[in-house]
Amino acid sequence: MIARAPTGDVFVPDAIRELAAGRAMQPVWENHSGGLTFDIGDDADRVFVKWAPANSPVDLGREIVRLDWAAAYTPVPRFLGGGGDQQGTWMVTAPLVGESAVSERWKADPARAVAAIGHGLRALHDALPADECPFSWSAEQRVRAAQQRAKAGLQDPSRWFEPHTTMTLAHALDLIADIPPVDRLVVCQGDACAPNTLIADDGTWSGHVDVGSLGVGDRWADIAVATWSTQWNYGPGWEDTLLGAYGVERDEGRIAYYRLLWDMGP
Repeated sequence: MIARAPTGDVFVPDAIRELAAGRAMQPVWENHSGGLTFDIGDDADRVFVKWAPANSPVDLGREIVRLDWAAAYTPVPRFLGGGGDQQGTWMVTAPLVGESAVSERWKADPARAVAAIGHGLRALHDALPADECPFSWSAEQRVRAAQQRAKAGLQDPSRWFEPHTTMTLAHALDLIADIPPVDRLVVCQGDACAPNTLIADDGTWSGHVDVGSLGVGDRWADIAVATWSTQWNYGPGWEDTLLGAYGVERDEGRIAYYRLLWDMGP
């Protein structure tokens, strides 16, 4: 499952109901591991609450420390509090200006949305100081993690995206072991899919969310996934628009490599 806006009935954890305290509450996002994001309240008391079930691989603590670090350099949600119980863990953040690049408004205007995503990703890479970042998202680290997942029996090629579904696990492991030379080290967003860019009313990017994997790596680790996600969210034909807005020529080798590495992640 690709992360998406929830459809149908949504389970609301007890802790989220308590946090809402009778205020308006709307589930706005659901990820592949059962995590949910809720928009609670309005105007001055509006907050977002991200919740991960107890068995989720998502570590909200990782995201909290990354939000605190990145907030000094670029627009990311401000952490307000969090907690945990037997059902799961959660964090509360203040809202940012704008709405997701895959809201109905922006899906209806893909040219502006994709350009905003590209501009926003380049601005993020330029703003965050890689030489001061305490977090890593290097290919070497991610390859080791993918190899460990394979040894543990957690790699399932049938769940990968095209064109990887026909690969054997052994072949995929061989391919990711051959890491391309670094083009440019930046602080990567770590999940540069379209929904994680926010866009203001004027069509410019206004912030980034879901930074739990933020860390230093080759910029193509983000660019490859950002362009790929335009296919999932807007249909074919928008990759070059994103690359143009970012300001880089297409690199087929690095795109192919980092898309496969992404598929083999948790």
